[in-house]
Amino acid sequence: MYIFFRHISNILFFFIPPSRFFLFRYILLKLSRINTHKSVNFCGRSWIYGRGRLFIGENTWLSPGSVFFTSEIAPIEIGMNCDIGPNVSFVTGTHLIGKFNRRAGLGFSSRIKIGDGCWIGASVVILGGVKIGNGSVVAAGAVVINNIPKNTLVGGVPAKLIKKLK
Repeated sequence: MYIFFRHISNILFFFIPPSRFFLFRYILLKLSRINTHKSVNFCGRSWIYGRGRLFIGENTWLSPGSVFFTSEIAPIEIGMNCDIGPNVSFVTGTHLIGKFNRRAGLGFSSRIKIGDGCWIGASVVILGGVKIGNGSVVAAGAVVINNIPKNTLVGGVPAKLIKKLK
């Protein structure tokens, strides 16, 4: 039944004003088996694919256009007090490199974990298997393919250390 609510939520999130009706969004997320808190601001034009687990910590802001590719075996966890910019993609699934006749080989999924207090800039892509440490910043447009230590600023494609934060 929760998958039905995920589909309905995705459709409603698209049509209602992007940064209003947060309590209504919270109720839909709960019905969709998304583990979240009333203080989370989950903006519209966002989309949740799949049957996987998604955890969103208290006081976190998810800007319009967030996309979650969930998997039953690879949760996505976002800590408390995070700010997620517009059009950020969380992609748990990937493929092994296959033979020449089909390079996308065997598919698999890996979890994504975002620590507390992180700021993820606009249009960032976070791939499966990544852990972003507490208090880190990911610059807009980055593609995160490796773990990010706590209190660091990273950016680029692929994301690389720009500087340590105090």
